[in-house]
Amino acid sequence: MLRILINAYACSPGMGSEPGMAWNWCVNLARYCELHIITEGEFRDKIEAVVPTLEQGKNIHFYYNPVPDYVRKMCWNQGDWRFYKYYKEWQKKTADIARNICEKEIINILHQLNMIGFREPGYLWQVSRETGIPFVWGPVDAKEAFPMAYANGASLKTKLFLWLKNIITQYQLRYGKRVHEAAKTAAVVLSASSNSVISFKKYFDIESLLINETGTYPLDNQKVRCGDKKIFDILWVGKANFRKQLTLAIKSVAATCHHDIKLHIVGGGDFRDYLQVAESVGIANNCIVHGSVSHDEVLNLMRKSDLFLFTSVAEGTPHVVLEAIGCELPVLCFNTCGQGDCINEEVGFKIPLSDPKQSVKDFAEKINYLYNHIEVLRQMSMNCKQRAEELSWENKAKQMVELYKKVIDKVC
Repeated sequence: MLRILINAYACSPGMGSEPGMAWNWCVNLARYCELHIITEGEFRDKIEAVVPTLEQGKNIHFYYNPVPDYVRKMCWNQGDWRFYKYYKEWQKKTADIARNICEKEIINILHQLNMIGFREPGYLWQVSRETGIPFVWGPVDAKEAFPMAYANGASLKTKLFLWLKNIITQYQLRYGKRVHEAAKTAAVVLSASSNSVISFKKYFDIESLLINETGTYPLDNQKVRCGDKKIFDILWVGKANFRKQLTLAIKSVAATCHHDIKLHIVGGGDFRDYLQVAESVGIANNCIVHGSVSHDEVLNLMRKSDLFLFTSVAEGTPHVVLEAIGCELPVLCFNTCGQGDCINEEVGFKIPLSDPKQSVKDFAEKINYLYNHIEVLRQMSMNCKQRAEELSWENKAKQMVELYKKVIDKVC
């Protein structure tokens, strides 16, 4: 059995985002490998409660490198640049823990798993150079820039932040010393999206492999098929911020001119400004704000809806899109980020990034087409089952294990 040392800063059962992503990779890889996982200590109690209950738990060994609570708060406050200073220090200590593990255990692969952002590649690449153990990096999110055309409606402060972030991102992609050292050392780099594949080729001259960072689990579905009810239900899920582009969703539904379309809005934050937009375009009565609801209720809404409208323009691979596929709900989204890789013509439609005005026309055109061609929407819904299997955690774990074996065979 292969022995893999994994660096996963955020890792926890029962969560989404980075902690859930790392946990799902680890518990699925542990069916085929023995794992030594170094993580931060925030979720230690959860981890140690669940691991003994897993059939593959004997193959999972956790090591903890905790940080103070104030650093954790910085981490959760996305956009707090101060976190990177402490995160870099955490990575240095983690490399020392990794060195100690390598002295005591036979390790076949060093894997930098998460966080997926390219800016902080950790130091396992250094351990790789010292020990000769192959280094794998990814999936990595290395998008080049936020599409500024979609910053309309954001505050001046936010626009300046995005403009500065775009400049810094491109500078770091081009000149970041440790980023380039990690990429150069890696036996393989895994990209979290096609955007990242392009960036690694452009800035590193590396042919990275596309493996989106998240996957699906089989879901017990009782899908309500489109056409079996009088209302055409569109579901939108996300936080109330401009990056998710809810205004586009509202204006797109308004542009269809169908009075029997309902837009269900799910997520956290203050949606009052968006409801004013709905009022201004005449569809306030067509919008139903559910707010923050339980995960089970989100899945229930997916099973009852006809179309998932995902208008975000800046993501990794949004797990909510994969959940929609798992619930046999066709998806309409932008052809960008991880959603652009996961959605194909069998299970949904994608429109290109352009500008907000054109995007409203494009989204409305696709909604109208599906509204008037229910048989196409039904077929997309039925096709979701196969796509969910293709994107499953089980398949992704098998892909990764085969990759590990190829890396080891190449070294040997």
